[in-house]
Amino acid sequence: MSETGNRLRKLLESLNFDPQNYVKQLSQQSDGDRDLQEHRQKIQNLADETAQNLKKNVYKNYRQFIETAKEISYLESEMYQLSHILTEQKSIMESITQALLSTDKDETSKEMQAAFPKETEEVKQRTLTSLLEKVEGGKNIMDTPGRHLVYNGDLVEFDVDNMSPIQKVHAFLMNDCLLIANWLPNRRGTVKYKYNALYDLESFAVVNVKDNPPMKDMFKILMFPDSRIFQAENSKIKKEWLEILDETKKNKVSKDRHKKEEEVPTSPVRAEVSTNPFDVDYDEPAEAQESVDLGLEWIQELPEDLDVCIAQRDFEGAVDLLDKLNEYLKDQPVTQRVKELRLKVDERVRQLTEVLVFELSPDRSLRGGPKATRRAVSQLIRLGQSTKACELFLKNRAAAVQTAIRQLRIEGATLLYIHKLCNIFFTSLLETAKEFEMDFAGNTGCYSAFVVWSRSAIGMFVDAFSKQVFDSKESLSTAAECVKVAKEHCQQLTEIGLDLTFTLQSLLVKDVKAALLSYKDIIMEATKHRNSEEMWRRLNLMTPEALAKLKDEMRSCGMGTFEQHTGEDCWVNLSYTVVAFTKQLMSFLEEGIKLYFPELHMVLLESLREIILVAVQHVDYSLRCEQDPEKKAFIMQNATFLHDTVLPVVERRFEEGIGKSAKQLQDLRKSTRPVRVNPESTTSLV
Repeated sequence: MSETGNRLRKLLESLNFDPQNYVKQLSQQSDGDRDLQEHRQKIQNLADETAQNLKKNVYKNYRQFIETAKEISYLESEMYQLSHILTEQKSIMESITQALLSTDKDETSKEMQAAFPKETEEVKQRTLTSLLEKVEGGKNIMDTPGRHLVYNGDLVEFDVDNMSPIQKVHAFLMNDCLLIANWLPNRRGTVKYKYNALYDLESFAVVNVKDNPPMKDMFKILMFPDSRIFQAENSKIKKEWLEILDETKKNKVSKDRHKKEEEVPTSPVRAEVSTNPFDVDYDEPAEAQESVDLGLEWIQELPEDLDVCIAQRDFEGAVDLLDKLNEYLKDQPVTQRVKELRLKVDERVRQLTEVLVFELSPDRSLRGGPKATRRAVSQLIRLGQSTKACELFLKNRAAAVQTAIRQLRIEGATLLYIHKLCNIFFTSLLETAKEFEMDFAGNTGCYSAFVVWSRSAIGMFVDAFSKQVFDSKESLSTAAECVKVAKEHCQQLTEIGLDLTFTLQSLLVKDVKAALLSYKDIIMEATKHRNSEEMWRRLNLMTPEALAKLKDEMRSCGMGTFEQHTGEDCWVNLSYTVVAFTKQLMSFLEEGIKLYFPELHMVLLESLREIILVAVQHVDYSLRCEQDPEKKAFIMQNATFLHDTVLPVVERRFEEGIGKSAKQLQDLRKSTRPVRVNPESTTSLV
């Protein structure tokens, strides 16, 4: 940029630049329209230059902008998840604090109970009966003997996902359950509510929800895998709900424990001693049943502890508790009390399994790789669900691989895209295999499922591969390089004892065969077209550089004696048609070797034979029809080059690349020997 342009740029970029004053001064200093036009042109040039620099900077940093935007999106999602987890942890910690504080208040409440005796159970039952008469569909609730009302009140239920109010409800807390009833907008007589749900006190956990204006005075009831949020009228009523719910749950656990401890059997009656050896003593198991001690504190609190572990996502702790219970009951007789305990525990096992299954579902985040599934898989295996764990693990990894392939950006260069595709797919497959071997080391029966999954995953890879390579009609050289890359990556799987090469070849063989035959037809048509314009003249390459390049190309094809066919200056003692045919034939052979599968052995041989026959038949026809002795000698020289130089090189290169003999090519060479029938006039290919 000129010095004038630099000064103008600095002036326009200055902080105190005033456009109106600048235009005013410029109009006063200019002599006429010409100066204004020149100045306008300078500003326009400066604007164009600035726009061009801006475009260059945008193009230069375009990829960084995209990558940064992706990282910001990932970071935002992870921060949101982290915030959600921290909020849940904080709520749990507050509920634990409330529980600890409530224990200190138990003694005070007992003293208050002694000072001010509560209503009798009969009065509570009558009160509950009168209240339940106002609930539509709640007549059968009082069928349970001993059930009475503890506390009740109005609440507002909120949506768990978006925290919006849903409906107004009335909650009835009884000594063994919690009844939720909806308010009826149109009352019918004394009926004010409609039955909504009834929860056993042991089936849910209560969690305090921290106030976050305008959302305040709320608490959550967890019934895994569901949950409900309610809002009290004020903080005092919320506090009463939390304290009374906790106290009622504890009273029920304590009452059940004392009831079981007080179930002492009556004095045993001495049984008659029977002399019959075939009599069976059926009283012995009953006596053994009483020996199962289920009054231990950790057993009584086991269902609630499992609920807490599931809520806190402490899957290992939950499974440890289940293992501890199974170990304790392993050698114990199966009594009625054991069955009841088993029913409660089985319900928690079902809830835990559902949570673990959700952890492995493809709907969850797939960015953690195979290691992210290890925790859920290991716990499912410990629960005896190895088959389900295997199925879910493989489904999760299939979704992850499919998502990675779908998100792969399609580049302009096909080979670059295939490199990225192979790297992503086979690396994921290798990591999945290693993780599978680690997670299911003791479950050899699952390995067959992994092999089947691997074959289906290869099919998914081949679909994406073929769509980009073969459906887009790429050149044979590009297709050969892409297939070679895929083969090399597939060979890496043999490190872990997984050989999918045969599967890959069987899925690609159809497209590769079509590509070979298509390219064969192209070469044959091009050769026929050149043959139709053949003048049988020596090839003049015009420059020494072009001649040196041709020599290098022929030498790389394995024709070390090609220099014998070059003349002085830049002449080649062969026709253009024969030279071009030789280059195309050797190129087709090299690409065919890269694309070679055992199933394509005869396809490649027959294609080479048909291509060679096109050239040989043309030379033979020219020898028979040409009358000029000089041209006939030149044609014979080309025929000798094809027979003695090109065909042996094709045979040797085929056998080196494939590892098998090319009998069809040998027979073709023998059947096309150039023979001089009459030294003076006639020469032909036999």
